[in-house]
Amino acid sequence: MGGSQKRSTAYGPEYGLLPADTTEDVRTRGASVSRQVAVLPVGSYEQHGPFLPLATDTLVACAVAREIADAYPVHLLPPVTISCSHEHAAWPGTVSLSSVTLHAVVRDIADSLRRSGVEALVLVNGHGGNYVLGNVVQESSARGERTALFPAPEDWETARRRAGVVTSLLTDMHAGEIETSILLHTHPESLRPGYETSDSVADDRRHLLSLGMAAYTDSGVIGRPSLGSAEKGKKLLASLADSFGAYFSLLTTEGDAADAADATGAVDGGGPG
Repeated sequence: MGGSQKRSTAYGPEYGLLPADTTEDVRTRGASVSRQVAVLPVGSYEQHGPFLPLATDTLVACAVAREIADAYPVHLLPPVTISCSHEHAAWPGTVSLSSVTLHAVVRDIADSLRRSGVEALVLVNGHGGNYVLGNVVQESSARGERTALFPAPEDWETARRRAGVVTSLLTDMHAGEIETSILLHTHPESLRPGYETSDSVADDRRHLLSLGMAAYTDSGVIGRPSLGSAEKGKKLLASLADSFGAYFSLLTTEGDAADAADATGAVDGGGPG
């Protein structure tokens, strides 16, 4: 049974990428936990080669967030669909926000949630170029706010191993085995022909920030999408949902965040490279 179907038994269906909760659903769920946790998928709108859609990172972030919402009593938010994709500007269709704007959008969302009684926020990042999200979490935590960034690289590495993903996280940088597998599982209709023959490896990307993606790939792909499968995508999401348990404990444990981190061993982190 798919994530949106499972969630519908408790809270209402998904409208595409949009949760269909009512305000009463949110109130009821909040009454069952010591502290309400909101989950915000942050994607992007950028090239993913000739076979994956521009919205790939948003679809991945939403898939992870829905898997979390199936397993934990969290407040699932609609996605942020445009973010910091400046390194992909050489390809048509890519759209970006400045890091300052993305920072402000996430801060405004967090402030609004707290005013409505939702005290903790998890940013589910689907785009490795959203470096500023780490700063958002650092600054919020320093103010004593409950915020986390998920998944950390360690969570992706655990998921990669459990799912039998062959490509390393270094090699699987963009439109590769992981993203192709997740979309084959969740949105197979979104893939165009060609992923089976589009592998491209560029492990030494030390000048990426200065030169952009075009210096390392002609197609826009860096990774091995030919190795992707729906079964790997299913296992990747299941592993990430398991890993989220430590974050949920960190954010809902009474006391300050440092005490909670000691109790769970959880740390904040960023998304895959």
